[in-house]
Amino acid sequence: MDPRLARLRELLDRDAVRRAAPGETFTLASGKPSHYFVNGKEVTLRAEGLHLVATLMLERLVGTGVEAVGGMSIGADPIVGAIVALSAAGDQPLQGFLVRKTAKDHGLKDAVAGPSLAGVRRVAMVEDVTTTGGSTLTAIESLKAAAPEVEVVKVLTILDRQEGALKNFAAAGYHLEALLSRSDLGL
Repeated sequence: MDPRLARLRELLDRDAVRRAAPGETFTLASGKPSHYFVNGKEVTLRAEGLHLVATLMLERLVGTGVEAVGGMSIGADPIVGAIVALSAAGDQPLQGFLVRKTAKDHGLKDAVAGPSLAGVRRVAMVEDVTTTGGSTLTAIESLKAAAPEVEVVKVLTILDRQEGALKNFAAAGYHLEALLSRSDLGL
């Protein structure tokens, strides 16, 4: 295993994984109960973890022709910002965007925040932890409504909980790539 992925695994295990007390469960965004919860923001809002995540994800975007990277706010926010910042040192700087859970009811009343996606054709979506993929699939729907010309060429996640996301993304025509999986964490 890449030593950077091994370190990311250590950080997730140390800082982000929470196990439920015996007889108790956490309720996930998917609505599913789980005996463990992974709070990706415990890693992405710390310097070392965010740098690892952004570097590893940006490497997976090289050569894809992606022009922008985004995701559902709030889990994707630090990841998007870090990838965009790191991309400035490369041959093809990226722009970022964030998809709101609900469109604003004031101002521009937009569901997608960030620079205009006019002229952008290829994008990637990112998220911290993926269970069924529902949040990002919803974000993609909002993105496509706001910018129908974009093509989502890749979906990247820090952790795939291995609870149906790969199948759900494939069924919707998207490719999901995880830096780590539940199996990697021994969960």
